[in-house]
Amino acid sequence: MALLSDEEIRSALESSAWEREGDAIAREWELKDFAAAMAFVNQVGEMAEAANHHPDILLHGWNKVRLTLCTHSQGGITQADVDMARGLDGLTVG
Repeated sequence: MALLSDEEIRSALESSAWEREGDAIAREWELKDFAAAMAFVNQVGEMAEAANHHPDILLHGWNKVRLTLCTHSQGGITQADVDMARGLDGLTVG
């Protein structure tokens, strides 16, 4: 899978809560409590396994979840990252 150009990445992230951070894209969610954060992380894990594309996951501050996507094998951002980000945006946040 080919790396996306800077313009393709900008276009893909327009009107999105995802932000580019170097060779990755990242987003943070604030949930109502720790249990909701853990439930969200479990949803992320199920989606990642189904897609065989796994984000870096950070659960911090008892109710915040930060996800970072990068196609490590390609050394940057690919369409797989954009597709996963869009899918993650559709998860139920409690």
